[in-house]
Amino acid sequence: MKTNKLLYLATPYTAFKGSREEAYHLACLKAAELMEEGYTVFSPIAHSHSIETEAGWHPKKGDWWLKQDFGILAYCDELWVYKLPGWDTSYGVAEEIKFAKSYDIPVKEIEYA
Repeated sequence: MKTNKLLYLATPYTAFKGSREEAYHLACLKAAELMEEGYTVFSPIAHSHSIETEAGWHPKKGDWWLKQDFGILAYCDELWVYKLPGWDTSYGVAEEIKFAKSYDIPVKEIEYA
């Protein structure tokens, strides 16, 4: 499938029912899968986890990262929510959905198998 859509891949991080490293790993794998399918993908967890780790920061608060993420999400064609365990209780995912809806960005949920 060839597409010019820019997808924002929302996944839980601190609410993930596992470690942050595992949440990062699964976000990277799903982003790679979607890229292989022809999508252009921004995954905030794949992007920010490595920056936070390499910078040696204590985990930054969600709102700090959301400012960064919303700057990209505003330009995305769709928000795809990867329903990893904890997605439904994730503050960040909920805020991303709310932001997308306020900008009329379509939201799609994708199952985790």
